[in-house]
Amino acid sequence: MEKKNYAFGKTNYILIAVGFLLIISGFLLMTGKNCTYESFEPDIFSVRRIKVAPIVCLAGFITMICAIAYKPRNKSENADNHELD
Repeated sequence: MEKKNYAFGKTNYILIAVGFLLIISGFLLMTGKNCTYESFEPDIFSVRRIKVAPIVCLAGFITMICAIAYKPRNKSENADNHELD
C-alpha cells in the first residue's frame, strides 16, 4: 500500500491546534465588563486586557505561522542517504 503525501504532518496539526488555542485564550483574556454612558468601568485599562492578552494572541499567531512553515524531516530520505555512505 502506498503512503500518501499530505501537505502537513502530525506535528503541523498539533502546532496549529496549540496556536489556535493560544489565540482563543488571548481573546478570552480581553473580555470583561464594558463601559456605558452611565458608568465608567476602570477594569478596561487593566494589565490583563491591555498587555497580557495581546501578547498571548501574538504568540498564537506566531505559533500558527511556524506550524504552517514547519517541514518535518523525511525518515525514508535519511535512511537512503545513510545507505550510500
